[in-house]
Amino acid sequence: MECFQFSDKVNHIQAGIFAELNRKKEELLWKGKRVYNLSIGTPDFQPAPHIMKAMEDACKDPENYKYSIEDLPQLIEAVQYRYINRFGVELEKDEIMSVYGSQEGMSHIGMVFCNPGESILVPNPGYPLFETSGMMAGAKIETYKLEEKNGYLPDLKSIPKDVLKRTKYMIVSYPLNPVCVCAPDEFYEELIAFAKEHQIIILHDNAYSDIIYTRKQGRSFLSFAGAKEVGVEFYSLSKTYNLTGARISFVVGNREIVKKFKTLRSQIDYGIFLPIQYAAIAALTGPDDFVEKQRQDYEARNKALCGGLRKIGWEVPDSQGTMFVWAKIPKGYRSSFDFCMKLMEETGLIVTPGSAFGSEGEGYVRMALVINEQQIEELLKVLDESGMFH
Repeated sequence: MECFQFSDKVNHIQAGIFAELNRKKEELLWKGKRVYNLSIGTPDFQPAPHIMKAMEDACKDPENYKYSIEDLPQLIEAVQYRYINRFGVELEKDEIMSVYGSQEGMSHIGMVFCNPGESILVPNPGYPLFETSGMMAGAKIETYKLEEKNGYLPDLKSIPKDVLKRTKYMIVSYPLNPVCVCAPDEFYEELIAFAKEHQIIILHDNAYSDIIYTRKQGRSFLSFAGAKEVGVEFYSLSKTYNLTGARISFVVGNREIVKKFKTLRSQIDYGIFLPIQYAAIAALTGPDDFVEKQRQDYEARNKALCGGLRKIGWEVPDSQGTMFVWAKIPKGYRSSFDFCMKLMEETGLIVTPGSAFGSEGEGYVRMALVINEQQIEELLKVLDESGMFH
């Protein structure tokens, strides 16, 4: 039988490090070894009862199983409510649209802006999905470095002018997965001026503004003057409300971008399943004291894990935000991948090598704060007894 000829686009996609980590995890479990999986950021917290109740009630209505076609008016109003009360940002109804999670939305939005051969700018290290947004549109992927010496903020002045001339959009995200830092207010002011000067659209991924440790609350990109003129923000319910499997996020901001993206997506799907929309309405408009309690729990885990690792000899800084920790690998290891494999074999701890997030991530690992403090203490004891950090 002749070999099938697949597209260059799909052939470029590789199984990735997570498949390799999962294979190794299954091998360890088969051997009967205790595994601590901190590689994937799936929250271990539950959705609030009133959110699950809204979903349950909506699922009982047969009418809610039909095509939804558009966002419910109540859903758009719920996003408006959330943004004005949480971020102090006024949104008009035509500045809001839903997507099937930020992953789906980000992977398709590049087709709104780019013709084949045009460029996008993504962070290095950065979430791999950011590159996918350009790849799906046939765009050239350019990267901007995020270095520890610069506080993992981009040096906008260092980006080559020829790159800027052909760049259609730039993806920015703070608090940033995987490096776990927050950006100061003045950075956003500089970024908006930079975008206007070079006529570059900004896509801000705002997944972790409710999981931040450097101040009381994170902010929205749209809360800064001029932001709506240059871009949009992705606002996810996955991490704040623990709705990862429900797959619902929002693109908010510049109305022209929202309008064009709606046109594209009208050819892709028939709208978010209505029970999920009702759950999102309950999340966005209901009591959210649990969001702050959850943030406090993440912060306690952050301090317990990072502080405990420092005590046993692994110098790991506290995370500033996100549900992750970013750490340099100990001296004596050739690569982050080699260190991760050794760590799994010796201790059962699964973390993600920094190289999975780009070339600038080499020499680091990412850990997810998805186990409680008691389990962290147990893990720290295992790590200490392994002797790997003495």
